[in-house]
Amino acid sequence: MKLKDGITAWLNGALNDPIAKILLKNCQLTRIQLETLLIDILAEKISNKQLKYDEKAKLRLTKTKISRGSFNRTLAQSKENVIKSIYTVLLLGYLGVFESSTLDPYLEIANKLRDYVEAHQDIPEKQEELENHVKLIEIIRNELELSLKQLSSPSNQPL
Repeated sequence: MKLKDGITAWLNGALNDPIAKILLKNCQLTRIQLETLLIDILAEKISNKQLKYDEKAKLRLTKTKISRGSFNRTLAQSKENVIKSIYTVLLLGYLGVFESSTLDPYLEIANKLRDYVEAHQDIPEKQEELENHVKLIEIIRNELELSLKQLSSPSNQPL
């Protein structure tokens, strides 16, 4: 399988994941910025080699050709948004907002997300255990989707 095919399949899977879609809808990144950031960070890990930015630009999911400059501008925007988000969290922590119970629903979702990721990593080999495990993952995913949708509704946001 060619590098582009592998990365395209991985990106499509990641960007079309129901939980990722909800998180993306409510974060500071656009879909294109997230895609570009993922390519920049993960393409080299997947390919096991250094990639130039014009090669990374060719890995974007769009059918139209993306220039290296366009890729780099989008990448810079995505990195700036991530850094601003981190500074927002740092500022809120510094000002004591995290000591308030208003963030408890977000912390609960963060714990559910961690459980979901861990469940995906600990897949059993026995068929009977695997079926139960898949059911557990589905339950956690459904709970996450519901919680995220409820929390993303403007009337339900605790802050």
